[in-house]
Amino acid sequence: MENRRTHILQAIPGTNKIPDRMFKWFTAAMAFSVGLLLFIVIWNLVRGSYPAIKEYGWRFLVTSSWDPVHEEFGALPFIYGTVVSSVLALIIAVPLSIGTSVFLTEFAPLRLRRPVISLVEMLAAVPSVIFGLWGIFVLIPFLRNYIYPWLESVLGFLPIFEGPIYGVGMLSAGIIVAIMILPIITSVSREILESVPDLQREAAYALGATRWEVIRIAVLSYAKRGLMGAAVLGLGRALGETMAVTMVIGNRPEIAASLFAPGYTLASVIANEFTEATTDIYLSVLFEIGLVLLGVTILTNIIARVFIYGMTSPSGSKST
Repeated sequence: MENRRTHILQAIPGTNKIPDRMFKWFTAAMAFSVGLLLFIVIWNLVRGSYPAIKEYGWRFLVTSSWDPVHEEFGALPFIYGTVVSSVLALIIAVPLSIGTSVFLTEFAPLRLRRPVISLVEMLAAVPSVIFGLWGIFVLIPFLRNYIYPWLESVLGFLPIFEGPIYGVGMLSAGIIVAIMILPIITSVSREILESVPDLQREAAYALGATRWEVIRIAVLSYAKRGLMGAAVLGLGRALGETMAVTMVIGNRPEIAASLFAPGYTLASVIANEFTEATTDIYLSVLFEIGLVLLGVTILTNIIARVFIYGMTSPSGSKST
């Protein structure tokens, strides 16, 4: 293809290759600058966190003590809070997102589809601090007065639904993050479902399948890898969410089995305590927390890309 293009350019009288080459190298430089920017971020995080890595080693990731006054630092409560709140958000958001995507692609008429898609996109445009304010003044009082007491009365025999009810806590953070990641999972899921060939549906109908069987067997089964990738992309967004989570999670560096208990996340501790870091080792510890968060986020996005590539590539589509 490149040789054919070169021959065409040579056949045109007066064609100047210099602007073409300049544009090619300019766009290549822009592409490589993205990777360079990521490398610079990682390098600065590694350099900033090196004193903490040297001082605490792997013990930093598996200990729970957090006492800046005595310089005792352990990131386990923050890792636990990040994982639990993100998993809760996925449990809530994934069924809602996939259900919305199925409705938009399989059931909704054209006159209704566009307004619903616009509403979902508008939800993605709301700043996280607005979600946090709404969570503090509207969601948390409602959960504390109605939903959480009901959960405790019905499911209080489970460790995750026992203990004092504060309103702020892991479950509140999970609900807020679920609302925030719902648009991205819905958008990606809708694109995946729309990419399912109509031949799949027609073949299922020809075999006598009902509408539900067509969606379950011919659509959802075909698109399952792409839907998993959409969920993992939502997980990557949930892991890095900061302001809204900071406002509703309670910010207490403890590990508790109850979802009603306050918690802390990796992003929240950086936002809350970066300006309070008065010693070099304290600041280095926060850099290391940022490095851990970046590593987890990059890993989840790589996994999502693998799933989506397996869905959209020709070889992946055949094997699904």
